[in-house]
Amino acid sequence: MKYSTTILLVLLLPSSSVTSFSTVPPSPRPSSPRQTTRLLSTTTTTKDTNDLSTRRLTNSGIVGVAAMATAAVNAAVAMKTLEAPDVTKSYIALDNNAEKREVDDEGLPLQYDKQLIEAYWKKERGALNQRWGQFVGKAVPFFTKIVTLFIRDGEIKEAEIPALSQQARLDLQDLGPTFIKAGQMMSVRPDVLPPATLNELQKLQDGVVPFDTATAVQQIEQELGGPLGQFFSSISEEPVAAASLAQVYLATLQKDGTQVAVKVQRPQVLATVSKDLYVLRRAAEVFNDLIRRFAPQQRTDYVALLNEWAIGFYTELDFQNEARNQRRLREALIQNNITQVTVPRVYDELCTRRILVSEWMQGKKLSAASPEEIAAVTPAAQEAFLTQLFEVGFFHADPHPGNLLLLDEPTAEGATLALIDCGLMASINEEDRDHMISAVIHLANKDYASLVDDFILLGILPPDTARATVIPLMDKALTPYVMGGGAKKYESEVRKMYGMDEGSSMQAQVGGFQAMTQDALTVLEQVPFSIPPYFAILGRAIVTLEGVALTGNDEYGIIMESYPFIARKLMKGGRPEIQKALQEVLYSNDDSSNGLKLTRLLALLNNAAGAVKTQEGAAFVDLDAVPDDGISVSDGLKFVLSDQADTLRALLEKEMDHVVDVLSRQIFRRAVTEAVITLTPPRPPSIPFLGDIFPVPPKLEEIPLPILMPAADGSQGPSLAVLSINEFVDYAAPKLDQKEEIFAIGLAEAAGEFLGDEIGDLFKGKRVLSVDSVNIVLDALRSGILGSRNLLNPETAEPVIQFVQNSLNAIRRGPSSSGKKTEFGDALKSLSPTERARFDNIINELTQRAIKRTVDRLAKVDRLA
Repeated sequence: MKYSTTILLVLLLPSSSVTSFSTVPPSPRPSSPRQTTRLLSTTTTTKDTNDLSTRRLTNSGIVGVAAMATAAVNAAVAMKTLEAPDVTKSYIALDNNAEKREVDDEGLPLQYDKQLIEAYWKKERGALNQRWGQFVGKAVPFFTKIVTLFIRDGEIKEAEIPALSQQARLDLQDLGPTFIKAGQMMSVRPDVLPPATLNELQKLQDGVVPFDTATAVQQIEQELGGPLGQFFSSISEEPVAAASLAQVYLATLQKDGTQVAVKVQRPQVLATVSKDLYVLRRAAEVFNDLIRRFAPQQRTDYVALLNEWAIGFYTELDFQNEARNQRRLREALIQNNITQVTVPRVYDELCTRRILVSEWMQGKKLSAASPEEIAAVTPAAQEAFLTQLFEVGFFHADPHPGNLLLLDEPTAEGATLALIDCGLMASINEEDRDHMISAVIHLANKDYASLVDDFILLGILPPDTARATVIPLMDKALTPYVMGGGAKKYESEVRKMYGMDEGSSMQAQVGGFQAMTQDALTVLEQVPFSIPPYFAILGRAIVTLEGVALTGNDEYGIIMESYPFIARKLMKGGRPEIQKALQEVLYSNDDSSNGLKLTRLLALLNNAAGAVKTQEGAAFVDLDAVPDDGISVSDGLKFVLSDQADTLRALLEKEMDHVVDVLSRQIFRRAVTEAVITLTPPRPPSIPFLGDIFPVPPKLEEIPLPILMPAADGSQGPSLAVLSINEFVDYAAPKLDQKEEIFAIGLAEAAGEFLGDEIGDLFKGKRVLSVDSVNIVLDALRSGILGSRNLLNPETAEPVIQFVQNSLNAIRRGPSSSGKKTEFGDALKSLSPTERARFDNIINELTQRAIKRTVDRLAKVDRLA
């Protein structure tokens, strides 16, 4: 990646800049792009750094190639008429309902408008070329110095980094808002850049030179249409913060004395940004051409990626759009019970396209916070972002440390963090959010085969993807990322994966490098992936937030950290895609498991509570293991009965019918066995030498008995059938087959382990019914309940339901026959009245359906005429 970037930057050198190298003889022109690549590779890896002639040859080779490539590039882009980006497919939150398209004095629209921007570009062609010259005037000397250091030393030495970093920061500041924004985005990546570079780039968060207050006041009065004192009783003499696009003043409202933040846009910033976007668009066109030429299989449209970013950047200059975003985001966080993060209120009557007035929040930016403070608020910031992305589909796309305020005092609602600057917001539709949720699940579980499907649905991979080729490469590329720790940890894990870690032999290093190179070539030549344009904004937000988190915890991994949120989303979301993902988590692919795995359900409940058991060196979620320090049975039961588990309960409804059927048949058969044993008279004693002189009593379970049977639909009167108890049991509760027995054993063992011995015994059909089972069976036969005219009505079913409730209440009351209290009993006691009512309703419905199944089975019995 570094190598490709260096080539790109060299190719972007303008023809006018090459004259400074005129004293160096040019090298022969390579006959093909592949020769160019080999020449660059050879010259930059020369080991004889003491040989002056070799260094001169190296310099001449690079410069010669750069000169020719630059001339070709400039000639090509100079002939192109670029179009402004189209917003029809953009995810940026835009003001599309404005009736009047306002423009400034130069004809630039105050809100994004494709036609008006193109008209401006056509009119300002000379100014645009001048801006391009300013860009390369800063970029060329800087990158030339970097290339020179690489040629001389083979690397950038530590001692050179502070000076280079300072120069980079000064160049970005001189180039203006667009490039300052790029530097701000990189200033939160401690895993990518060295400390000296981070320190310099972080100065871009608040170290931007402010414009004078007199100009700001003039702009406020012009925008609001009156003298400053008409709106504010006081305003700070100097800005409290100066950023790339605007600066902020602390003011007091005239009407009620409320302190507010007044954000004032920089003069002429709209024209500067528009020119910069044109410059960057040219660069993107060049890069796209290079990719098509050297890696034709890669289908990413880098111009479209740049367009998405450019539209968002331009939109940040529309403060009325920002006010609307800010209000919507504040309401979304409140509606989703995000209490630890807040968004300032907006005073709409004082907001214009260039002025934004909002609630004053007293605190310090995370850019000034300690790593410990950042680590403490990271979970809250992450929860807020994930809620925006996956729950609301409307998210803050620029959550850098300068836009996150650590409040001096919590708000009345308990917020300790404020999210400001809502100029860049994005919206993602439900379908794409569902696919992203599925992708996170499969990443966290290392299910790369399913991840291919997710990437196809997201448009990253084509439908005809060669899975056998892609899946192993996914493993190598994504596994190190899921482990967390950012770029440095990623590089370390990749080196280890290819056998290139420290301590390995030279032969292993060479072999690992060759294998890694071959995989990279396979990706470039055989895997036709593409990055959807909306990833430009989403990727920026994730990279920024991840960088902030890494500042507080250098082992942070966003995939694993976000998994508890995803687990909760799985159990709540009702869309078909979410239900499908939930089924994948709860069910094993092993047919012998016969459906739901209780262990997975318990693991998912724990995952939702933040307790995740991992595998493979703490890198991936273990779906089939329940954390030892997980949630209690009580908390788990409460969660299942809450509104947060609607989808889970809906999915489990059919599964619970199967569970109840298997367990009730097992329990009923054992209960009947107990009844038969109790009712069977003792065998008469044998007389010595004479043996059994008394007749052996018949087996009670084999004696035909008249039994009143219900009609299949419960609407007709009872009819009579003659059945033995064994025959009756086989109809009412068929014997479990092998798969059902395995399923029942698994349920019983899991229930005993996680819910307590008493529930385990209930699932096994042991001890729980005890002597009462005899009376239950006898009462059922004596009362003729089976012959009821309508067995399924609530009154008739009440005795059965009451028995189930009494059994559960017995567990709920406490000590079992062994004197040991059950966890499930404690859990039932802890339920609120609302939760208990929902629990009782579920039990009643399950019992009713169990009775219906029994009636349907008994309908097959032959009746007497």
